[in-house]
Amino acid sequence: MPEDIKKETIDNETAENKAEEIEIEGADEESTQTAEETKDAKDTDVNETESDDDALADAEAKADEKSDEKKGLFKKKKKDKKDEQIEELNDRLKRQMAEFENFRKRSEKEKSQMFDMGAKTIVEKILPVIDNFERGLAAVPDDKKDDPFITGMDKVYKQMLTELDAAGVKPIECVGQEFDPDFHNAVMQVENDELESGTVAQELQKGYMYKDSVVRHSMVSVVQ
Repeated sequence: MPEDIKKETIDNETAENKAEEIEIEGADEESTQTAEETKDAKDTDVNETESDDDALADAEAKADEKSDEKKGLFKKKKKDKKDEQIEELNDRLKRQMAEFENFRKRSEKEKSQMFDMGAKTIVEKILPVIDNFERGLAAVPDDKKDDPFITGMDKVYKQMLTELDAAGVKPIECVGQEFDPDFHNAVMQVENDELESGTVAQELQKGYMYKDSVVRHSMVSVVQ
């Protein structure tokens, strides 16, 4: 074989080998780049996964903090023994104050009733004295009404009536009024053309009231 042809053949083979080496190197570089990209992707996925895990962990931590805060609020809202004792004492104090106020009002009412009962008893004992004054002054002759003694007795009588009136003792009006068993005591019946039947015609003994209660009924005669 001529040397030129042989040299050209060797050069071609060398060139082909170099091309194959270049292709192999390119393939290796592409494979390496692909591997690196795959690794980077995996690293990215791992980082993203780790980031998601961190975010989830942060969310759980925040949720736990909120839960702890709520528990703390519930604990704060829950009354301790001291607060319960204070409320119990306050409630007991209010109840005792209300009971004392009711007792005070009841005591004042009972005291007033007892005072009225005592006053009525005294008035009942004084009324016969008033009756005797009235009978005695009514029996005085006209020519002796200006006598100093009679005048003095009349003044004493009027003073007693004034004091009784100031204390709440008042006479019961009866003549000409319709008969009322709550205020009048009928002891006889009479005929009277000027008055209607059932009307009080005459007062035989004066009746008195102390405030709103009757001390003594009026003794009266009633028209038939």
